[in-house]
Amino acid sequence: MNCSGIDALTGLPVEIDFDETIVRVSPAAAQSGYIAPGFIDIQVNGFAGVDYNRPDAPHSEIARSIHALFATGVTRFYPTVITGAPDDMESALHNLARAKDSLPEGGAMDGFHVEGPHIGVDDGPRGAHPKRWVRKPDFDEFRRWQDATANRVRIVTLSPEWPEAPRYIERVVAEGTVASIGHTNATAEQIADAVSAGASLSTHLGNGAHAVMRRHPNYIWDQLAEDRLMADFIVDGIHLGANFLKAALRAKGIERSVLVTDASAPAGAAPGRYYLGEQAVDLTPDNRVVLAGQDKLAGSALRMDRGVENLMRMAGLPLADAVRMATVNAARAGKVPGRDVSSKSGGLAAGDRADFVQFQWDAETRSINVTATWISGRRAY
Repeated sequence: MNCSGIDALTGLPVEIDFDETIVRVSPAAAQSGYIAPGFIDIQVNGFAGVDYNRPDAPHSEIARSIHALFATGVTRFYPTVITGAPDDMESALHNLARAKDSLPEGGAMDGFHVEGPHIGVDDGPRGAHPKRWVRKPDFDEFRRWQDATANRVRIVTLSPEWPEAPRYIERVVAEGTVASIGHTNATAEQIADAVSAGASLSTHLGNGAHAVMRRHPNYIWDQLAEDRLMADFIVDGIHLGANFLKAALRAKGIERSVLVTDASAPAGAAPGRYYLGEQAVDLTPDNRVVLAGQDKLAGSALRMDRGVENLMRMAGLPLADAVRMATVNAARAGKVPGRDVSSKSGGLAAGDRADFVQFQWDAETRSINVTATWISGRRAY
């Protein structure tokens, strides 16, 4: 099979020959539509009304939510389980792993992200995670997550403020899992120790933080200044202001920046009451996801295609940089298999899985319209 379009990362018209993987990428005549590697979202708590933290989430509903993600240009994603009771977290991961193995759409779940429970306990850094289930790093618990998922936990988000964190990070990284810093009140020294131990990513930097903090130093500046850390950002226009986003992207550089949605169950659904694990959340008419009866954000209602648009509109990025944050950089940060993440390839390379998204782009409004999503050579949308 083949398809063609303007490569969103290079700006050049290309034709792609593929089966399950890309066989050849060659120059093409002038094209009107765009093509890019499929979007990758390494932090998705739920979508289309489905909460991935629910241990008994029906597989038919998980499948429906994945189809809804395909319509946004996502080809691979990491379902994310947040802080909860030990048995509930393990059961939710096991349920997701069973769905991955049994559903035709399951291959899109390339692995799993566990966000917590080894995070900061203080209000602010803890975010919407339930305080009663926050606990210190425990490698035996990590091994239970891996047993529940057949060793497919790819990212663990934790705070380096725990004395056990450096050794825990060393052991997790040795297992091939990404250790990411997030929901933290860590000192500069603790963050440096975490990075030296192998932490390589900052989870939704700028969020999961105190509303008011010391001018400097603080844990946001410390992570922005650390060149060994990539960082992901929730670009929904709610979690981060445009000026912080611009400054953060300049500090990290586009090559170390990643777009995530941190979507929770209300994303892609109508305003109303939903759940994030054991906690009720509301999607408000202005598209904010908050703990029920509170103003505390609890994930987002962001779609990946809208996130790409927001990077262009809020930060003034060109299309190529916005797409890179949603594709090549996400694959590198999350160790997503089947992707050539070298800068040389431009993102579409022979031998890669045939995962790509086709879309129309309006340069004047900086809006994109997904027209097709391909996964391992199969048209999924």
